[in-house]
Formats: sequence, structure tokens, C-alpha cells
Amino acid sequence: MIDFPDDGGVPSATRAQIGDMVRARLDRNPMVRRIDTPHLEIYGRHGFLSKEECRDLRALIDANAKPSTLFSGSANAQYRTSDSGNLSPWEPLVEDITKRICGLTGLAPPNGETLQGQRYTEGQEYRAHCDYFPVAADYWQAMRVQGGQRTWTAMIYLSPVEAGGETHFPQCEFMVPPVEGMILVWNNMDRDGAPNRFSLHAARPVEHGVKYVVTKWFRERSWSS
Repeated sequence: MIDFPDDGGVPSATRAQIGDMVRARLDRNPMVRRIDTPHLEIYGRHGFLSKEECRDLRALIDANAKPSTLFSGSANAQYRTSDSGNLSPWEPLVEDITKRICGLTGLAPPNGETLQGQRYTEGQEYRAHCDYFPVAADYWQAMRVQGGQRTWTAMIYLSPVEAGGETHFPQCEFMVPPVEGMILVWNNMDRDGAPNRFSLHAARPVEHGVKYVVTKWFRERSWSS
């Protein structure tokens, strides 16, 4: 196994162990289905949230959402055109759902970033991107001391969408359509613990309707904002 000492101070073997743990936990869960693709570990579970929970989370997103920004601070206004906002971790519903995501994956709660809500209206999208941090990026040194790499992503669809809004994994050549209450969980690292380029994904433009999601990213170590 190859280690990458310059990408966060945590050997890639440690990230590989995190991947092994989550994979084994999800594979044992009869409610979870692994999506059949050779280059990415990605799982889905229908009915993770109820319609009422999805409704209440949509209301929280509407109350907090502002125009989305790129993590890099780029001014490319066409790349990410949604509205988004972090949800208060002290909100009882957010606290409960966060615990359930951690329970599903087995990932340590301190390693999880704040649950973020996103809203896409017609024509809005988020073009192809990866959730892990490129180690050549200017912001990587700050991320190293705030928990290191993003290892796993958990995303929950909160609304049906009449047309469009799929989550597209272009290098894996498949898309996942939004299904209210369904959670997607995928590994941003490969089996050796290095960033996996096959985790590249995009939120396809919404054609008709409004798409709501919440996303929780997990770091390799305890996260601090």
C-alpha cells in the first residue's frame, strides 16, 4: 500500500481502514444496497427519512439558504448556482438526523462537518466536482489542521423532482435520480486511502420542480470549523 505523507499528515492506510470499516457496516445492512460500479464505493437506502422529516428540513433550508459559493472561493458564478446554508446542529431534527447518519455509517460524530442544506430551482446546477480536497489547492493547508481529507459523503434527497436534478458520476457513467427520503453514501477515497478521481460528481440542472438535499461530509480526523 502506498502512503501519501504530504496530503494531510494521516497515512493513507488510516483512510483505507476507515473505508474498510464503513464498507463492512453498510454491506451488512439489509436495508442498504450497493450500486454496481467497479471504481466507486457508493450505497443507497430508500426511506431513510419520512415525508414529514423531509418537509421540515425543506423549511429549515428555506429559512437559511443563501447563494452557494465554491469552497475555493472562485468567482465562477455559473459553476454552482444553487442556494445553500449550514443547519444548526442544536436544532432537534438536525441533531437526530445527524445521529442517524453516524449510526448508519459507523463514522465518528466528531469527524462530521455541519449538516448543509441545498436548494436547486429550475435551471440551477452544480457542475462536476470532487468532495475531497486537492492537495495542490491553496486552501489545503488550512484543511489539514481542520480535520484533514473528506473521506465519506452522505447526501439525502428531500423532494421529488419532476425532471432533471440527477446526481451524475461522469467517470462511472451513471446517474442517480432524486427520490424523496433516500440517502446516498459514497467513499471519496479509493481502497488504498488515496483520493479517488471516480468520485467526481455533478448535480444536473433541474428542468422542472425544486430539488432539496442535505449533505454531511466526514473528515479523517475530528473536524473543527
